[in-house]
Amino acid sequence: MYRIQIDHNKCTGCRYCELACSLNHLTTALNPKKARIRVLKEKGRFFPVISGPYTDAACNIKVDLIIGDKVYDFCDICRASCPHKDIFKDPVTTTSFQCDFCGIDAPGPSCVRWCPSGALKLIEIPSYY
Repeated sequence: MYRIQIDHNKCTGCRYCELACSLNHLTTALNPKKARIRVLKEKGRFFPVISGPYTDAACNIKVDLIIGDKVYDFCDICRASCPHKDIFKDPVTTTSFQCDFCGIDAPGPSCVRWCPSGALKLIEIPSYY
């Protein structure tokens, strides 16, 4: 099982991850609004947020984080894994976006490969999580 680990302290807000994700999933145009990752900014800090993939994992952390005028669970910032919270939707079809890790094939997800600051990292997590 894999996940994308996010180090918010390393994110510079370049948004290369959004462009890379968009480019990977669209064949006709570059559109960051259709990326499965977004970089939010609050008080001079940047917060990459990944939408899905959704899991049935139990929620153990109930901490709210306020970014702009939106309130997020801490898990939303780590990895938006709740099927009841549509973090990002297609602006035309309104279907929820879900990160597919770009298929995990080498060399890994586009957002991780294109992140110049090292804020995103693909890690394998033990199956007991």
